[in-house]
Amino acid sequence: MPLRCDLIIRDATLFDGTGGPRATGDVGVSGDRIVAVGDLSAASADREVVATGKALAPGFIDAHTHDDRAVLCGPECLRCKSSQGVTTVVVGNCGVSLAPTRMASRPIPPLDLLGDESWWTYGSFGEYARALERSPPAVNTYALCGHMALRVGAMGGDVMRPARDGEIESMRKRLAEALTEGASGFSTGLWYKPNMNAPTEEVIAVAEPLRAAGGIYVTHMRDEADRVCASIEETLKIGKRVGVPVWISHHKCSMPENYGRSAQTLALIEAAASMQEVAFDMYPYPAGSTVLMPDRLREECKVIVTWSVPHPEMAGKDLAEVARGWNTDRRSAAERLTPAGAITFQMDEEDVRRIMAHPLSVIGSDGIPHDAHPHPRLWGTFPRVLGLYSRQLGLLDLETAIHKMTGRTAALFGMEDRGVLRPGAYADLVLFDPHRVIDRATFEDPIQPSEGIEEVWTNGVPTWRGDSGLTGERPGRLIRRHRAA
Repeated sequence: MPLRCDLIIRDATLFDGTGGPRATGDVGVSGDRIVAVGDLSAASADREVVATGKALAPGFIDAHTHDDRAVLCGPECLRCKSSQGVTTVVVGNCGVSLAPTRMASRPIPPLDLLGDESWWTYGSFGEYARALERSPPAVNTYALCGHMALRVGAMGGDVMRPARDGEIESMRKRLAEALTEGASGFSTGLWYKPNMNAPTEEVIAVAEPLRAAGGIYVTHMRDEADRVCASIEETLKIGKRVGVPVWISHHKCSMPENYGRSAQTLALIEAAASMQEVAFDMYPYPAGSTVLMPDRLREECKVIVTWSVPHPEMAGKDLAEVARGWNTDRRSAAERLTPAGAITFQMDEEDVRRIMAHPLSVIGSDGIPHDAHPHPRLWGTFPRVLGLYSRQLGLLDLETAIHKMTGRTAALFGMEDRGVLRPGAYADLVLFDPHRVIDRATFEDPIQPSEGIEEVWTNGVPTWRGDSGLTGERPGRLIRRHRAA
C-alpha cells in the first residue's frame, strides 16, 4: 500500500545535518516525526510542498540563548527565532536561569537580563517545566540550571563572597532537584560580579550532581581577555573533577591586546578534546552584549546602549554620544544609565572567523530578547552564517555550516532524534533559499527578520511562513539530555 503522510516536501536540496554531502529528494512527515527520506514519488500526503531549488535542513538549534522568559510569553516573543529557522533553544546560560529562585525585588545584574522580580516566580525547576507545558512556545526548550540563580537563593543575596559549606550543600541539593525536574545541565557565569567570588572548588562541589544525572557543565568563563587560557584550563579542570562534558560559551578573545590569540586558545581546546569531552559555541559578530558595567568600560571600545531603566530613551545610542549630551564622561554617563544593557565592540573579525571555522565550534546567538535595542545577533545569527560566511565569503561550505547549527549541536547536548534528516527523527525542519538567505538585522536597525527563510516546522507543525510570518502555532516541548547507555 502506498505511503500516506501528513506532509511531503518534494524535490528539495537536502542537508541532513550530519555534515555529509547534499542530495536531492523528498521528505515525508507524519505526526511529529520524519517517516521517509528519498524518492517519495509513489507516496501521497495531506499537504505537499514543492521545494525545487530550495534547501531543506533540520531546524536550527540555538546553542546559547537567554530565552528563559521568551519561551513563556507567546509566539510573538520568539518571532526573532522562528523567522531565522530556529526550532530549539538552549536556555539558562551564563549562570542565569529563571528557575529555581524566586525574587521579591529586582534581581542584581546580570540576572535582570531576564526581567524584574515579576518574572522570578519559579521556586523550583518543576514549576518552570510545568509552566512550559501549560503554555508551550513555538520552539523546543533545552534548559540549564544557573549557578547565579542558585547562589542568590542559597546565600540570601549576599553573593559577593565565596559560599560557605552549608550554602554549597543547599545549592547542590537544588541542582540535583532541578536535574530530576527538567534541567539538562549546570551553567556558570564566573566573569560576572555575583559569581566571580566563587572559587573553582565551589563550582566543583555544586556541580557534583551532574555526574549521576549525566548532565553537562556549560560556562561563561572567568575571563575571555588577558587570562583566557587560564580560564580554559579552569573549565577543563572542573569537567575532569566532576566527570562530565564541558561546554565553553561564546568563545572569544576580548580586547585589542588579545586580538589574534584564538590561534592559541583553539590549540589548547583541541588538545584537551583528545582527552575529555569539550565543545564551544560562538556567534558571528565582533561585538558582544550584556549588562552595562561602568567599571569595565574601555575607551577604545565603542559601546551602544541597548536598554536603560532610568533613561529608556537612550536605547540605541552610542554611549559617547550620551556622555556628550550630558556634558560628562562615558563612565559617569554609564553610571547614570544603570540598570542598563550594552553592546561592546571588543573582538577582532579574524578571530571570529577562525573560531567559527574550527571543527569543534557550533553556532549560538547569545541574543537577549528583552532589550529595547538588541544586538542584531538576536534576529540574524543563523542566516548570517549561511548567507555571509558560507555563500559570500566561502569560510564554510553549506554542509559544514548547517552541521554546526543542527546535528553536531544536538549530539553534543544529547538531544535524542534531533538535528538530523532521517526516518524516526523529530520533524524539526527549515526550508530556505540558499541563494537568497541573509541576515537583515544591523547594529543601527536590529529588529529585522532575515531574508530567504521559506517555512519552519517544529515537531511537524509549521511555525513560520516567509510570505505571512508567524503561524501562531505552539508545538514546542521541553526536551532533556539523553544519557547514552
